[in-house]
Amino acid sequence: MTPLATETPADAGPRSGSRSLRLRALAGGRWGDLLAVGLPALLAAVLSFVAITARSLGFDEAATVTIASQHGSALGSALAHDGGNMSGYYLLEHVLIGAFGNGLLVVRLVSALATIATVALIGVIGLRLFDRTVALVAGGLAAVSLPLVFWAQSARGYAPMVTFVCAAFLAFVALARPGGSGMSPAGRRHWVAYVVFMTLAMYSSFVAVLVVPAQLVVLARRGRLAVRFLIALVAVAVLCIPLVVLATGRGSGQLFWLPRPTRKVETQVLQLLTSAGLQPNFHRTAATTALLIVTIAALLAVAVVIWRRARRGEPEQWGPLMLLAWLAVPVVLAWLASYVTQPIFLPRNVLMCLAPVALLLALGLSDRRLPRVAAVAAVAALVALVGLRMWQVAASYGVSPEPWQQTTAYVLDRAQPGDCIAFYPEDARMAFQYYVGARGAVAPRSVLPVARWGEVRPYVERYETLSPNQIAAGSAGCLRMWFVSSHEGQTDAPAASLANRARFLKLRGDLERQYGRAPIRKFGYASAIHVQLLPGRGGG
Repeated sequence: MTPLATETPADAGPRSGSRSLRLRALAGGRWGDLLAVGLPALLAAVLSFVAITARSLGFDEAATVTIASQHGSALGSALAHDGGNMSGYYLLEHVLIGAFGNGLLVVRLVSALATIATVALIGVIGLRLFDRTVALVAGGLAAVSLPLVFWAQSARGYAPMVTFVCAAFLAFVALARPGGSGMSPAGRRHWVAYVVFMTLAMYSSFVAVLVVPAQLVVLARRGRLAVRFLIALVAVAVLCIPLVVLATGRGSGQLFWLPRPTRKVETQVLQLLTSAGLQPNFHRTAATTALLIVTIAALLAVAVVIWRRARRGEPEQWGPLMLLAWLAVPVVLAWLASYVTQPIFLPRNVLMCLAPVALLLALGLSDRRLPRVAAVAAVAALVALVGLRMWQVAASYGVSPEPWQQTTAYVLDRAQPGDCIAFYPEDARMAFQYYVGARGAVAPRSVLPVARWGEVRPYVERYETLSPNQIAAGSAGCLRMWFVSSHEGQTDAPAASLANRARFLKLRGDLERQYGRAPIRKFGYASAIHVQLLPGRGGG
């Protein structure tokens, strides 16, 4: 009798012994799965919450806080002005701010939790498609991805969007993989889950729609399953009708500043996809080029192996091919659309493709069919990838590309009675207002826009100016004029952005004629903040 049998009760037969063995194996399997998913998620939690409040509130984050702080019709108007983009995220932030205030931890909490969930979901997808090793490695690579960590610490809807896209893909895997639940009654739950998560992704950011064509490509020859998927997409479209109405009313005006793809932008996209950097938010480091090259080389090698195995008709290639579609289709579509219609090719707009990158790298680096020498090289490559990624993440902590806290402190510490302040665009006032409220300080009187401090109003994409007569009339009693600007408009951008910059230059010239010239103090670098103290009658 085996040792296992001697430990069973006296009246238990061989069937009870085998059942006990199966239960133990099942329990061990569950613990193994939990560790494979949970350890990277725990690492993501640490990296997402370390120094989460150290970085200054950014220009776009200030828009989030201001929009989410509105109430009633003002909230509805703010959502409509933004074209419905991120409306679901804004509503969630509205609830949190109403309950807990607008501290940096509160407003960034949703993104941090979303990124932790994203890393866990990547691990679960790895489990469903492959094995624990792939799940563990993919989750670990995602946890140390600079773009994911950065957006985990940003009060914008991109991190939740990635989470919901991953959740939708998890449901998609259950439905669409060969032998999956697509045609079974049990598959209804997965269809519902797909519709819900894809809808939530759309309400977090419009760019989530870029993954749908990738899913259609995967189902191109699946007949009835493809038809059911189209029905699910119709359900998503119906649930997104409010977004369509708001987006149609707003048009593409909020993307006025995006140019056609350039080599610079294409490089930035590649850096994001490889987690090699996040320009212009952060400067390049000594690790950027090495990480970019190693990651691209590894991805190309994995893609070639997957394609060859699929051509040979080897089994179990559906999952790898789906990941290739998930990576390639959104990027290519965004790039092509930027030449045909409204430019949308921007690093953050392909953020959802970081998940398949992590899974493909993990699949290639943990392939058990690799020869011994190649397996050793794969382990070395994995160590190098993790180390280089951690280097990038560590270098980003506490760095504020848009240091509005420092800028506001600079102005408030030097302000005098009789000072006034003008912002261009008026959006800049929102970030300044946030830190004025945090300090409880008396700020210079605002003449552009005209509003009392303490009034939290959204000024999204307000490129208003003042004529010389308006400057003279509106700034009566102002001894000195602070002029604060950011996102003034680029010199190598579409016509609308050029027009905004021209208005900025005219406004600055009119203010200098009224109050005198002064040196420009620059803060930050991603979207630099410029501050001038025009001396006026106060003499500086």
